[in-house]
Amino acid sequence: MRRNYEPALIVVDMQQGFYDASWGETVNYPECEKNVDRLLTAWSAHRLPIVIVRHDSRNPNSPLFVEGPGNDLHKSVQAFTPDVVVTKTVNSSFYGSPDLEQWLRSRGINQIVICGIQTNLCVETTARMGGNLGFDVVVPLDATRTFDLAGPDGSVIPAATLMQVTATNLHGDGFAQVVSTQEVLDSLRVT
Repeated sequence: MRRNYEPALIVVDMQQGFYDASWGETVNYPECEKNVDRLLTAWSAHRLPIVIVRHDSRNPNSPLFVEGPGNDLHKSVQAFTPDVVVTKTVNSSFYGSPDLEQWLRSRGINQIVICGIQTNLCVETTARMGGNLGFDVVVPLDATRTFDLAGPDGSVIPAATLMQVTATNLHGDGFAQVVSTQEVLDSLRVT
């Protein structure tokens, strides 16, 4: 992992609502929460910037409804004090409040490490936009997770396949470096 002086950790949608049974079964990376915790612990120890992103759904039937208990952050994330909390209603963390791009640029941050839920939706969208905006984007894939997803024809795509496709889209198309949590942690120790 290339490293600039001060990379920001962006933790996307680590919320209680993603533990609702309606999402289905998580097939891949059951260690997501542990790895996110490892990243948060390292960022805190190095006093690097932490951004927590929360999805505030306006749909009262959503497990992430802004006024429901599922909107709360996962307990492991609540243990850390972020530099900023960005709230959003769409897939990209760059379309939230406060403005993430402006917040990063005002601090001279040009490298972002993105983790959280869901790999193929909000994490991937945030990574793609970050790459398009010129940020050096790193995605520790094992610090993300997703769920099986039905396609338009009704066939179900397994979570493991969705994660593999996301990794290929991001890494192969130059949007981000796709690495492991350990690689990220090792890069922090070297500098």
